[in-house]
Amino acid sequence: MTREEFITMCGILGIGLPLQFSLSAFANHNTITSPFDGKVIIIGAGAGGLSAGYFLQQQGTDFTILEASSNYGGRIKINTEFADFPIPLGAEWLETHPRIFKEIVNDPSVAIKVKTVKDSPDKKFVNYSWYNFFQEYIVPSVADKISYNTIVTSIDYPSDQIVVTTQNGQHLADKVILSVPLKILQERDIRFIPSLPKDKLKAIDTTRVWDGFKAFFEFSTKFYEEEYVFKINPKHEGQKIYYNASFGQHTDKNILGLFVVGTPAQDFISRSGNDLRDYILGELDNIYNNQATPNYINHITQNWNNEPFIRGGYMTDHADWKMVRRLGQPVANKLYFAGGAYTDGEDWVSVHTAARSARKAVEEIYK
Repeated sequence: MTREEFITMCGILGIGLPLQFSLSAFANHNTITSPFDGKVIIIGAGAGGLSAGYFLQQQGTDFTILEASSNYGGRIKINTEFADFPIPLGAEWLETHPRIFKEIVNDPSVAIKVKTVKDSPDKKFVNYSWYNFFQEYIVPSVADKISYNTIVTSIDYPSDQIVVTTQNGQHLADKVILSVPLKILQERDIRFIPSLPKDKLKAIDTTRVWDGFKAFFEFSTKFYEEEYVFKINPKHEGQKIYYNASFGQHTDKNILGLFVVGTPAQDFISRSGNDLRDYILGELDNIYNNQATPNYINHITQNWNNEPFIRGGYMTDHADWKMVRRLGQPVANKLYFAGGAYTDGEDWVSVHTAARSARKAVEEIYK
């Protein structure tokens, strides 16, 4: 079953996306009877890595997050200068029930105030974003544990202590949680000693990561529809949609978003500068009777393939769920995996699945 088929089935049955992982071990974050007292290294400060650190912090476990770039967040990156509301350059929608926020925070004493609006089939944040949620509720607990500009080159894990080698030096750990984009593993940026098991490598190497591109164009008037969805044939090659990015926001600005992944993204990631701008305006002129170019004000773009520590959009919705499950399984009770690509195979690539996979990885460490 592909992710698309799984989500469609949930919609037909009217049950919504299920809450995948058992939360019993974290019902009260001080109730684990046999806490892990070793050191954990988390590689990557995206949604999965930040969530893993947060859950470990709640249990009083020693950990460090090694982040290759100069900022946390990964693909929940936003722009706060283009409009009077946060522009999500990556993850934009909430694809599950809003109670996920309470589950991630995992502390009933914390009042969570996040507004969303229905944007079928998902929900959109109102003048807010996934990045803002992590910034407000998760990062303050782990900020002093993040080491930025720390690029991991190898992980030596056969001995009792794991040696994580970076371009800046070495770190010792008892457990490692990898929360890096799948492309980083596919392109062997991190060397494993010994090599990862064959079934894990097969899952890594045979699972497609879609190219990813987003753009946001401001216009002087709203001449466009709420959304314009392109039919991609065959559908496993990707997705492409223009949509009203101002929908649900407290704004008077007319912002049109472009979301495109997979093969259709090649038309955009192969261009830059004025050529890219004019290509998009030309496409919109063809759709909307030459109204885009004369109403154009400004734009921003995000080519995820050009991000040096990400290099793509996200794992295809049409991946083999069995391979996804293998991606999420630990290795030798020492290496654990957290992030949108490393789940139990029922659902993947969303921010909430990244957080849940982090919870699952932490639970596995305490077993």
